[in-house]
Amino acid sequence: MKEIDFVVTWVDMDDPAWQEVFTKYSGRSRSEKNGVVDARFRDYGFLRYWFRGIEQFAPWVRKIHFVTSGQKPEWLDESNPKLHLVSHEEFIPKEYLPTFNSVVIERFMHRIPGLAEQFVYFNDDMHIIRPLSPERFFSPQGMPKDIAVQQYNPAWSQYYRTLKNNIELINRHFNKREVMRRHHAKWFAPCYKPSHLRANALCNLSPNFITLRTPHNAQPYLKSTFEEVWAALDTELRAVSGNRFRASNDLTPELFRTWQICRGNFEPINTYADTKMFPLLIRSKQAIEAIRAQSYALVCLNDNARIRNYQQVMESLRASFEAILPAPSSFEK
Repeated sequence: MKEIDFVVTWVDMDDPAWQEVFTKYSGRSRSEKNGVVDARFRDYGFLRYWFRGIEQFAPWVRKIHFVTSGQKPEWLDESNPKLHLVSHEEFIPKEYLPTFNSVVIERFMHRIPGLAEQFVYFNDDMHIIRPLSPERFFSPQGMPKDIAVQQYNPAWSQYYRTLKNNIELINRHFNKREVMRRHHAKWFAPCYKPSHLRANALCNLSPNFITLRTPHNAQPYLKSTFEEVWAALDTELRAVSGNRFRASNDLTPELFRTWQICRGNFEPINTYADTKMFPLLIRSKQAIEAIRAQSYALVCLNDNARIRNYQQVMESLRASFEAILPAPSSFEK
């Protein structure tokens, strides 16, 4: 098995310096209850458990690249040999900084100094809560493990509009029928659910790719995929890299993931079998119970500015994490 790195992005929205820059470029203060700011940037203190989960359940990781705008939690021990603190200035061209747009940060990840060819990208709300082997993310030959399932695009939100932007470029560079013929076994793998196979069969009636299912979990990538996409789409990617905040014309990391799948550079896995995304607005109780019971290997705690009894929910989640990860990790001072 080749060496595997993890990349995680984080922001401390309570940092006065960050707030000042955010206000300057957004025209609104951090205190405004606009829903977007709180849900997208706020940190409810679970980062310690993210690191504890990595050390306890994925100790095989070579390096963790911790990406911020220059911030770091006061408790984080930056002398840990597995930790690489990375500021945006180290890998994002200066003409696109500062940025508050996660997709801009993500599309330049391949430029992180010292990044391994095989890496897994995490948002900081994606937690490992039971043991995982390297083979969960990559085959012994170094191919990313992923699920290739088509779906019709419900274009009712800005996020889905950006997926449409991605797929337009995919269809420009890939012939769907050729991809499906060449990698048929990977699109109709027996590890997929019957509903996944039916979806692929139904969507095959369309001559072009529509879009792919996008599991909200830790995503394995090849660094060389990013390099190839940038070589082919430099003009298109740079045209939207100046979007300091999310915009409907954005190109998202799913572009790189879909390109990787269309190239056949993946091994099939049903990622939904051991992963669960919990929208805390409606499923906070289920999330609290799943963490304590370690019902999944990976959970995503999807924040929302309208969560009722927010502090109570956060304390209950923290108690669940403490139940399974009580000991400080070597990443803590």
